[in-house]
Amino acid sequence: MGGGMRALRLMGKVMATLQLAAFAFVLAGIGGSLIPVNGDWEEPAEGLTIYVYDNGIHTGLILPATNAEADFTDLVRPEHLGDPARARDHLLFGWGDRVFYLETPSWGDLRLQTAVAAIIGSEASLVHVDHVARPAPADNVRPIRVTPGEYRLIASGIRDQFALDAQGRSQALPGYGASDVFYEAKGRYSAIRTCNEWTGRILRDAGVRVGAWTPFNFGVMRWF
Repeated sequence: MGGGMRALRLMGKVMATLQLAAFAFVLAGIGGSLIPVNGDWEEPAEGLTIYVYDNGIHTGLILPATNAEADFTDLVRPEHLGDPARARDHLLFGWGDRVFYLETPSWGDLRLQTAVAAIIGSEASLVHVDHVARPAPADNVRPIRVTPGEYRLIASGIRDQFALDAQGRSQALPGYGASDVFYEAKGRYSAIRTCNEWTGRILRDAGVRVGAWTPFNFGVMRWF
């Protein structure tokens, strides 16, 4: 009986510690997203438009497949899709944990061990690319106008995330459907470096005003 009670008390302490850690993480994420980086940045009167996308959990960046400033068509090709006819003129880029992406096509497929492993961190990650038609502004699709120089930095930051093979080619994996595809990527996913922090970092490094640390989707979207 005494051993059982001790075990229960220990379990209670562990659960309380985990809850406290989760609460502290959320508070830190909110606080980090409120601290501006590139605070003097303003949208230029003229420039190029990109979009920040939010699906309710993950954020990503929508850019043209090609324009005068950057060209992704060497990395992201129609033949990589389940149906090459579904290739479009804009690409939605996201980044995340490899196992989580491949084993969780929908939230109904989420398993506890997959979520925990992603939070702890893994050495393998993927770039997820959806082919989309020319986007229109919406509550979850926020346009941002940037200078050509900022645009090139954003595009370069995205390109640098692709892990290329020995011949310098992107490494495609089947997506969830006919119009999306995964690519082997660089970087380690963790609770510190989430998919949303990836979006925030790409924008920060290009000089766009955004939060100092953006692990949650709302921490990114609040700036736009």
